[in-house]
Amino acid sequence: MKCLIFFCSLLLTAASSFGQSKKAATPIKIKWTSSIRGDFSFVNKWSYPEGVELNKYGQLSCDGFCPPETYPMIDSTGKIFKDSLTAFYKIVDTSHQSYTIQCKAWCYEWTGTDFIESIYKSADTVYCYTLLNAATHCSLQLNIVGDNCFAIIGLNSIVKGGSVKYNCINGYITVDKNLWKKGIVKAAFNFNFEHKENPKKPIYWKGKILTKIKKS
Repeated sequence: MKCLIFFCSLLLTAASSFGQSKKAATPIKIKWTSSIRGDFSFVNKWSYPEGVELNKYGQLSCDGFCPPETYPMIDSTGKIFKDSLTAFYKIVDTSHQSYTIQCKAWCYEWTGTDFIESIYKSADTVYCYTLLNAATHCSLQLNIVGDNCFAIIGLNSIVKGGSVKYNCINGYITVDKNLWKKGIVKAAFNFNFEHKENPKKPIYWKGKILTKIKKS
């Protein structure tokens, strides 16, 4: 099975760790509906995993974040040896990553994200979190419990001592009930968050989600 590159693994681990917080935000009542209008065609878009791109030889390679075991497979100019290509791609994940969220937000150290994961925590609880990347260090996390959604933003800051969580204070979320029963999150949302550091500057996150719910 292909492995994610080391750098991307660190980002995913950091994003997942936010879910350990037990501090609850304001519960937002979920609006269940039989269908959600709007354009969800973003799921047809994709990108390679973080750090994977074409090198000057037209080969998919890991740009600066290669696992140590791949070093002997690459020459001094960055070209992957022809007889090492199969072994290289068993280590470096170059699969297409389909987008699962389309969103806009303002938070510290946020430049955008295209991916959100959803996991069953129990029969009536689903935890969702957006993935971090090289430039985005805050993650939207949703704990959906029964008919309520608890939203927070977790900032894993690059500034020492700057990591913090922002609780949702109001907003809405609409979820497709029929797809939910099939293990799929299709939702539209708009959340506002408490901003103690600068109350006049709104922290918000809004957008659309379409992703399968994984088993924990």
